[in-house]
Amino acid sequence: MTDSRPATRRTVLAAAVATAAAAVASQTALSPAAASPPPATPSAPGAGRGGSRAGSTVDYRAWTSATDWRSGTGQGARVSAGRRPGIAIAVPAGTTDYTDPHTGRTDAWEYAVWTSPVHRLPVPASELVASWNAHTPAGTWIRTEMRGTYTDGTDTPWYTLGVWAAGDEDIRRTSVDDQGDGKSSVWTDTFAIDDTSTGLRLASYRLRATLHRAPGTDATPVVWRLGAMGSDVPARFEVPASAPGVAAGIELDVPRYSQNTHIGQYPEYDNGGEAWCSPTSSQMIIEYWGRKPTAEDLSWVNPEYADPQVCHAARFTYDYQYSGCGNWPFNTAYAATYRDMQGIVTRLDSLAAAECLIRAGIPLITSQSFMESELDGAGYGTAGHLMTVIGFTEDGDVIANDPASDSNESVRHVYKRRQFENIWLRTKRYNAKGQVRSGTGGICYILFPASPSPAQRRALRSLGIR
Repeated sequence: MTDSRPATRRTVLAAAVATAAAAVASQTALSPAAASPPPATPSAPGAGRGGSRAGSTVDYRAWTSATDWRSGTGQGARVSAGRRPGIAIAVPAGTTDYTDPHTGRTDAWEYAVWTSPVHRLPVPASELVASWNAHTPAGTWIRTEMRGTYTDGTDTPWYTLGVWAAGDEDIRRTSVDDQGDGKSSVWTDTFAIDDTSTGLRLASYRLRATLHRAPGTDATPVVWRLGAMGSDVPARFEVPASAPGVAAGIELDVPRYSQNTHIGQYPEYDNGGEAWCSPTSSQMIIEYWGRKPTAEDLSWVNPEYADPQVCHAARFTYDYQYSGCGNWPFNTAYAATYRDMQGIVTRLDSLAAAECLIRAGIPLITSQSFMESELDGAGYGTAGHLMTVIGFTEDGDVIANDPASDSNESVRHVYKRRQFENIWLRTKRYNAKGQVRSGTGGICYILFPASPSPAQRRALRSLGIR
């Protein structure tokens, strides 16, 4: 059930060869980046593939189009054209050794690098979470990094925000611990300012993707979406109450899966189903959109286990450093391994934003922490838990598929609007001992098709998502 994080975390979450011309036929090459590239031209606040909403402290920016990819700089990278443009390896920039910290194995990998332009945050941020969508065939993997500039004019290091592959045979997907510079730190999947009371914030950032492949092969990862959510949500124990909005009476037909069905199964993945709230929620929405693993994909699962796709989701979202399945961008990246799917991690400011998505037919996965007494009908308390918002009653209460239920049949819950919005949107809370702990500040996953309907596209754009 739980998705715990370190207590200090505020949210409960890179030589051309003669064959180059053939390799990039019908593709667009990127300009090579200098060894120490000068700062790129900053994008205007809210411009391009995303942006903040008026009055919001949340900004989501992504690079997804051929124009977006050409705006960055590359070493050995190219723009992969087509219906879903991305970046891929053209001619490797070189070869590097990587020692997998979880297997101890050292292998050589060819690599190429793409670096985004500088994105200046409309509201300087205290936290940032990156997310990506990519295809990583066997023998390939990617590393996602961020470097920012603080409001005092100094720069962060290049922080690793994920070492990722869809599979687990070549490398073990992992977050990287012990990253910090005395001003900021990375906690699993989240960059955070260490002491927000000083007024220091992140003013701008660049993202970098390093694509790896086994030497001498033609395989390549393709990154279709690379983005980040920067936010400076006010510190608060309570959020303003809201009135029911545009989604009153709407309930989406989302499959129901219980994580507790899988208690004791595959304990090598975060001790089994009791901790699988995140992949269970992700699997519900993946199947809502009509995607699911094939019988071949599931052939490794014990045939005696019900809902083997949940076991599959747990294995392929598992973060070997965090030792859990609750790494937020690993879940959205997993969803995007399915045909024509994409996923992002962001924050929403209100239940009204969630209602906008539900009205357009887009369910969402929310992260919250609470005492049992703070959410009537849950029957438990948690330091961090993911559930799926699938609709709203006529009175505006929240309809959720809560995976922390005893069976699939009991997954659907109705939670009081006021209670739900507060436990989800607040950034501070008290635990049962009266100690101050962190809240999630509206963190959510949004999983949606690569080609949304017009109404869905409008809803996403209204929230700064493109």
